[in-house]
Amino acid sequence: MLEYNIDLSGKTILVTGAAGFIGSNLSKRLLSDFEGIKVIGIDSITDYYDVNLKYERLQEIESLSKDWTFIKGNIADKALIEQVFTEHSIDVVVNLAAQAGVRYSITNPDAYVESNLIGFYNILEACRHHEVEHLVYASSSSVYGSNKKVPYSTDDKVDNPVSLYAATKKSNELMAHAYSKLYNIPSTGLRFFTVYGPAGRPDMAYFGFTDKLVKGDTIKIFNYGNCKRDFTYIDDIVEGVVRVMRHAPEKRTGEDGLPIPPYKVYNIGNNQPENLLDFVSILQEELIRAGVLPADYDFEAHKELVPMQPGDVPVTYADTTPLEQDFGFKPSTPLREGLRKFAEWYIK
Repeated sequence: MLEYNIDLSGKTILVTGAAGFIGSNLSKRLLSDFEGIKVIGIDSITDYYDVNLKYERLQEIESLSKDWTFIKGNIADKALIEQVFTEHSIDVVVNLAAQAGVRYSITNPDAYVESNLIGFYNILEACRHHEVEHLVYASSSSVYGSNKKVPYSTDDKVDNPVSLYAATKKSNELMAHAYSKLYNIPSTGLRFFTVYGPAGRPDMAYFGFTDKLVKGDTIKIFNYGNCKRDFTYIDDIVEGVVRVMRHAPEKRTGEDGLPIPPYKVYNIGNNQPENLLDFVSILQEELIRAGVLPADYDFEAHKELVPMQPGDVPVTYADTTPLEQDFGFKPSTPLREGLRKFAEWYIK
């Protein structure tokens, strides 16, 4: 196991995408667990999904601690990012700001280029000029494309993205590698696998399905239900991020006198893919249990099996061995437990 080489107590942490699902939960955890920590959150609060959910998350963080500063702004605004780094002396960066979603990237590519490429470049430049101790950034299981070999390993070649979203996330890993090599910036990329939980993203299947079922609409189950997803509960994701933040890849010099890139990439997934139809069955049971739906709800009348969508992949499945070996951790929340917590949150 790796030894932690960063003590987060007393540090100033920048969390981009702080009003997002992962960003808000991470910010709460950091403020709760570490003495004297300052968390600077930045988010542009786009209307990709209901902004009320984002403002609600921000209010929760604000109620926790005075050591929290929120900036409404876009990481694609280079002058703003430079100002944030200059004014706040940032020690560690967790870049979670991104335009997410595979399907949306097919119809709205501009949003992905702006946030995921230009925005990430601005973060890298700021890390370079302000000598941050560690850059941790969100990648995605989408980079694996339609890889046939499962479980997906970070050693696999991932040169065949099937969506622009996936291509931008792979680009982030390549850009981070170049900056690690050229400027000796310690960076760690995290490939997240289908993150879910209370107050999550409404565009994700579990949330979208629930909204539709409550309204009496039909839910579409893609690839006739033959998709498998490695669903990862939000608390497991946050635990993984916090552990990774505390170990920056070591700086070393190669035989050429140049830095050996202090660069790592990890999968964070549940390492247990669930069939989409099984997932829907568990979801419906938990929605009835929580009282979101009545006990006699006719699910069969509200389910439609449809073909695969462009940009989607049939399976996601994380090999989490390196995460386990280096940090002594692997996500383990069972799907039923996670969906139960979501259903209980939803009814409130």
